[in-house]
Amino acid sequence: MTAQKQILVTGGAGFIGSHLVRLLVNKYPSYHIVTFDSLTYAGNLANLKDIIEAKNHTFFKGDITSEQDVKEAFEKHQITDVIHLAAESHVDRSIEGPMEFVHTNVVGTVNLMNQARAYWNTLEGHIFYHVSTDEVFGSLGEEGFFTETTSYDPRSPYSASKAASDHFVSAYYHTYGFPVKRSNCSNNYGSNHHPEKLIPLMINNILNKKPLPVYGEGINVRDWLWVEDHARAIDVIFHQGAIGCNYNIGGWNEWRNIDLIHELCQIMDQELNRKAGESAELITYVKDRAGHDLRYAIDATKLFEELGWKPSITFEEGLRNTVIWYLNNQDWVQEVTSGAYQDYYKNMYNQR
Repeated sequence: MTAQKQILVTGGAGFIGSHLVRLLVNKYPSYHIVTFDSLTYAGNLANLKDIIEAKNHTFFKGDITSEQDVKEAFEKHQITDVIHLAAESHVDRSIEGPMEFVHTNVVGTVNLMNQARAYWNTLEGHIFYHVSTDEVFGSLGEEGFFTETTSYDPRSPYSASKAASDHFVSAYYHTYGFPVKRSNCSNNYGSNHHPEKLIPLMINNILNKKPLPVYGEGINVRDWLWVEDHARAIDVIFHQGAIGCNYNIGGWNEWRNIDLIHELCQIMDQELNRKAGESAELITYVKDRAGHDLRYAIDATKLFEELGWKPSITFEEGLRNTVIWYLNNQDWVQEVTSGAYQDYYKNMYNQR
């Protein structure tokens, strides 16, 4: 990689994106990292407050579905590469309103690739890295793992929209020789995760002694990935992965939802000096989500064997670190849930 890399990170103010932007800005001072984000409810520039003014970082407020916004970003910052994370990502929201997911996740991805093709005079030396999810593979039984060759079987509007975007990325590689790389990751957790998601929602509800809603019987299984490990994996794949290839990124951390919540309750009781078992009394079982996949589990062997990546932290360590971060950053939680940060940062960055 050359010193002239100008990397556009879409969704860079979001949960995973902000951790990736921070890693790239700090690790590669010769690169110029452009955070491209429309600052919807899930995008928060407070996530980047420690590096927002770094010499090798620029924020560009834009919408990936807008041809004008993307074209302007490419031309103004002479973009050489794209790492595409921007997406609508909450399953429950996709069930309530699928069209927004189709527009952002499918149309937005195709628009990005079209603008990149139009701007890059030659495709040699460029990378378009598309970040996807394990949910495109559907649901596993009690055994087996998702691999890079697992057939797609999306079960929700969200996963269907991501599957469609994956197929377009693959089609552009085969049709146009477009320089793509792709990864499909398991559930992420860590700091700066929006409070609508499972782990931060449960932490916030335990803290405020609110009910802990558990879908069905809580037996759905997810593979959990420390967000900073995910950022490391993206870095490795971007720099060392083969063009046209896809890689699965997983934490080798399978937990049933109910077991995860009990673990959270135990940690929270310890951190808040509550009596053992007090937080678990808040668990409430609710009607299961429509199309709720039973189990996800990623086989990340290819990534480990070819590129040497593996998780750096155990789930128990990462979960406790996450709890402590949320307890120490309640101002951030209040800002995100109230939307107060939106006006502040939009006013700060209303000029490109």
